[in-house]
Amino acid sequence: MKVLPAGLAAHLRGDVTTICHCWRVLRRDGVVLGFTDHDGDLVLDGTRFLASSGFSASEAETESGLSASAGTVAGGFSNDVIAEVDLAAGLYDGARVELLVVNWRAPDQFMRLNVREIGEVSRASGEFVAELRSLAHRLDQPQGRVYGRRCDASLGDGRCRVNLGAYRGEGTVVLVRDRSRLVVEGLQAFASGFFGQGVLRLEAGGELEIDAHVKNADGTAELSLWLPSEREIVVGEAFSVVAGCDKAFATCRQKFGNQLNFRGFPHVPGSDFAYSFADGERLHDGSPIFP
Repeated sequence: MKVLPAGLAAHLRGDVTTICHCWRVLRRDGVVLGFTDHDGDLVLDGTRFLASSGFSASEAETESGLSASAGTVAGGFSNDVIAEVDLAAGLYDGARVELLVVNWRAPDQFMRLNVREIGEVSRASGEFVAELRSLAHRLDQPQGRVYGRRCDASLGDGRCRVNLGAYRGEGTVVLVRDRSRLVVEGLQAFASGFFGQGVLRLEAGGELEIDAHVKNADGTAELSLWLPSEREIVVGEAFSVVAGCDKAFATCRQKFGNQLNFRGFPHVPGSDFAYSFADGERLHDGSPIFP
């Protein structure tokens, strides 16, 4: 149960109140930002809360027990506060948000209402809307490993153990068809598809996921991206690229020679086996009952 500070409780018992809301955003890189729906900046608890951010919040429902509640907060992009490029780079993913109720005439009278995390964020026309999830949503996250045919390790991590140095390329951009299709040079030693589902890292900054890699007859290559780049990519820009993996056992064995470290279960029976039936000595799909 929350207990109101004495000063704030006395203010709320009065005939007229001067109450506003403040949001303190604590990013995972240590940056702390403050915003308020009041018409002037406020300083409290060691943080300056800016009024020019255009922050506003939706209604939020709080339930008893461990139900995961959620609300939203909306605002506008500002070069001095929240830049669209920072949001696109994931700097606000999983950031903690504290919601405070404050007496703006006496900012030392405040109380923290709840703590939430930033979830999904949508952007359009210079504005953003961020989902605020209660910490109870963490209880919905899968724990431990899941049995599946495909590998659940990340290429090159401590469980996979592939040395990515042998599966890396470098080059420069020679043509930008659009923000999701690039023609590059420097990858002529690699066959088509080698960097499919890989990662492209631009020297000027930015990391992009690759959908497809096609080698052209003139030695250049065309890279198609899963999502369009957030910024303009210029001709002559240098990059590095790392091969991709589709998590299949055949790819692990044939492309990387790493089948001993495969972290999936390729022989787990699938739905085709579960729905099969015995017909004499063979299943309906023609496979023997006792191979």
